[in-house]
Formats: sequence, structure tokens, C-alpha cells
Amino acid sequence: MKNNRFFSMGLVMLIVIGCKRYDGNAEATTAAADSTFTATEELMAYETEAPLSNDNTESYAEVPENPFESPKTAPLSTFSIDVDNASYTNIRRFINNGQPVPKDAVRVEEMVNFFKYRYPQPLDQHPFSINTEYSACMWNPKHKLLKIGLQGKDIPMTNLPASNLVFLIDVSGSMDEDNKLPLLKESMKIAVKELRPKDKVSIVVYAGSAGVVLSPTDGDDTETIMEAFDDLKAGGSTAGGEGIELAYKLAEQNFIKEGNNRVIIATDGDFNVGASSDEAMEDLIEDKRKSGIFLTVLGYGMGNYKDSKMELLADKGNGNYAYIDNLQEANRFLGKEFKGSMYAIAKDVKVQVEFNPKHVQAYRLIGYENRRLKAEDFKNDAIDAGELGSGHTVTALYEIIPVGVDSDYLPSGLKYTKVDATNSANYAEELATIKFRYKKPAGDKSIEMVDVIADKAVALDNSSADFKFGSAVAWFGLKLRESKLIANGSTEAIKKLAQAGLANDSEGYRAEFIRLVESVN
Repeated sequence: MKNNRFFSMGLVMLIVIGCKRYDGNAEATTAAADSTFTATEELMAYETEAPLSNDNTESYAEVPENPFESPKTAPLSTFSIDVDNASYTNIRRFINNGQPVPKDAVRVEEMVNFFKYRYPQPLDQHPFSINTEYSACMWNPKHKLLKIGLQGKDIPMTNLPASNLVFLIDVSGSMDEDNKLPLLKESMKIAVKELRPKDKVSIVVYAGSAGVVLSPTDGDDTETIMEAFDDLKAGGSTAGGEGIELAYKLAEQNFIKEGNNRVIIATDGDFNVGASSDEAMEDLIEDKRKSGIFLTVLGYGMGNYKDSKMELLADKGNGNYAYIDNLQEANRFLGKEFKGSMYAIAKDVKVQVEFNPKHVQAYRLIGYENRRLKAEDFKNDAIDAGELGSGHTVTALYEIIPVGVDSDYLPSGLKYTKVDATNSANYAEELATIKFRYKKPAGDKSIEMVDVIADKAVALDNSSADFKFGSAVAWFGLKLRESKLIANGSTEAIKKLAQAGLANDSEGYRAEFIRLVESVN
């Protein structure tokens, strides 16, 4: 049994010191101090045993694979964008450790969206450009693949609004491992270096109880912020719900109108005290979403990692989600891509594609299983959807069975439903019509964009490097998921396609992906 009593005492002392630092809102200071002192005895009483390496209690939500659908009976495909990429880095961790990848840990869209693609910057008043490409589907050669890409406007850091960032740090006993709290602290230091004088940073911790350890502090007061992170110690159980409540309260009290208000949760997701059920956490975070505060969820560790809870938080909380498996990934997400990760330029971004039955026998969305929406949700501004950050790219893929192709994967016909597939000559050359809806970060009314996709497939050799590479990533994800809808799962074929898309790889992420493919039979 490992005794963490001294860690807990250190945490209490740190919380008290942090509360004394709080020279801003007096009410918040008092509330934080009260919640801290009443929990002192509880914190000191905890003794936590470090989890055994062979005691794996990781959890992943089971999501059925998207089926093929007929445009005659399901003409509209509607979904929320997803800029998360936690699934890819988590999969990378499994493969690098020589472990089998749980198929429910694989979210294909997050794998595809880990990589950046060269889409042009928007040239009009909208915050993102729309880009499409139509070519061959390598895992089912008779089929085609449609790629839809969004490119968020890249706004210079100096032009981005002031930030009110509240870091919510899990310092419970389960975080007392090298790849958890120590890595978390080093990660936070990377993020701090991106801050400006006009930004404000606060830190809340939770372990048995929640407390403020750093009151709102100027972003350029690096020494004070770094010291607060350095002093964190792990010990206690995990009062995740209470921590979320306090973090949002602090963010609301220091809310910057027209600014970037965000709570950043860093945890292994192992909530075991208070509002711990998925349903309770979902209700809590959906309520907090109404405050206009965005959410970033950072996952750490292995063995007891709760991916299902953290993805739920990000999905329901106007948020994004990343898994930090090493310092290199922390540097990518919290350093190089800080703007995209922390500054939303559009929220509640929805996509709706209407396929033309003159050219499309059947289609299916690759990934995005838990991001699908009802057709009527597209115009309903009360329905939450994903956010798009500054400079972010979002990519979605549809597998299409063209008219006239005999395929084993065609959906079975319906006896009583028949829709006329003939189109007016005005639409004869259109493959699909695609619509987007988004809101401005502080807005509550959506704006619509419309684009038409021509029925003009190009040969794979003439497709872009991004098309080839993105297709290879999706193919690998489908293989890892043990998809029943791919005819060819050859590792060598996936590798060959990825190598054909190796352009634009100055940071080596695409080459690293090929090495991962080589490691899986």
C-alpha cells in the first residue's frame, strides 16, 4: 500500500496558498477557501494504492459502424464536424507498446483528422473554405470515395481575442504515475509559453474535493503560473463533478465578453466520487455549455484510462479532446497547434449532404458514428455540434457505390418504398449538394453555406497527395476496427497508398504513420 497522506497534506497547503493568491473576485476567493477547508480532513485521510500494470480497466464506448444507405430512402446524411484526434494518439500508444488495439478505441474520423491537409484559406466572409475531391476507393475497387475538407481561417495570434483560461487539473491518486501528472505538468508549461499579457489563467484542482490553487493571473506572469503547476502533488479520490462545477464558476466570474473563455480539463478520466456516471456527467456538462464557455479535454495515462467519459465531456461541452501520450504530442497540440486547439472561430458546425440517386446507388459516412444527426437537426439551432479552431482543417470521407455497379454491400431493397430516381436535366451532372451551418463563437443563430459537387471522379493517380494519404489513414482505421465492409485489408496495400501521399510531411507525422502500419499484421 502506497501512502499518499503527505501528498494530500501538500495539496491542501497548496490550495490554501493558492486561495491567498486570489486577489481578484472576493466572493470567488471565499467560496474556494470554504470548499477547501471543509475538505481538509477528507483529503488527509486518503491512502491510495497505485494501479498494477496488468490491471487494465480502460473503457471505450461501443459504437456500431455506419452502414451503406440508399439515397432513395435516406437522401440526406447529416453530422457534426469533429476536430478531435485523441483516438489516433491513443492507438499510437497501443501499437508502440506492442499491445493489441481495442477496436472500440478506433474512431476513424479522429485518425484522419490528426493530420493536416493543404486546403486553401477562405476568401469570403465565411470562417472556412469548402473543398471536395472524388476518386477511387482502394479497399473496395468498384466503389468511389468522396473527400470533403474544411479549412478554418488562420488568424494571427495578435489578432485573436483575450483569453480567460481555467485549467482544471486532476490530482487524484490515480494520477500518481510518470505518464500522468508529471507529463501533465510539463505539457501545461508548453501551453503557458503561448500566452500573452492580455490573457488570464486560473488553476483549479480536484482530489476528493476541489479548490483554486491559482487565481486569475496575467498570461505573461510565467514564473507564477509555472510554479503553481510545479507544486501539484497527487493523492485522493476523484471528485470530477465538483471540480467541473468550480472551474466553470471561476470561468463565469471572470468571463470576457467577446473573448475566448475556456475550461481545460486534464485527467485520466477516472471519476469515482460525486457525479461519476456518464449520464450525470453528460447532464452537468450540457448545462455548463449554456454559459458560452468552451471546453478542452486532455487525456493522460494508461491502464485505467476512461476514454468513454472524456469523449462524452468534449462532445457535449462545446469542446475538443486530445490524448497526450508523450511530450512530443503535448508540443504539437498545446504548442504548434495552440491557436486551433484553444480559439474557436466557428461553433455548432453541421454538415448535410444530399446525394443524387441518378449517380449514387448507396453511400456511407466513414467514421463520425457518434456525431451523426437527424436530418431535422440541421436547421435546429438548439442542437449542439462541433467547433472549428483557427487554422484547423476538418476532413470527412464518404464511400459511394455508383449507379450500375454490382456490389456485395448494397443495402437490401424495401418492398413498399419506391422513389423515382430520375432527375431534372438541370441536376444530371451533380453527384451531391452539400450544406453547412455554423454559428459565430458568441452567436446563437446559424449561418448556411451551400456547395454543389459534380459527378466527375478522377483517377487515383491524378488525385492529390492529401486524398491518397487520408484514404490510407481511413483504410488503416477500418482494418483496426475489423470492419466487415472492406474487401481488402492488406497492410502492404495500405502502406503503399500512404507512401503515395507522403508529400507535405515536414514534421514527419505521415512517415510515423507508415511505421505504425508496418507494425500491424
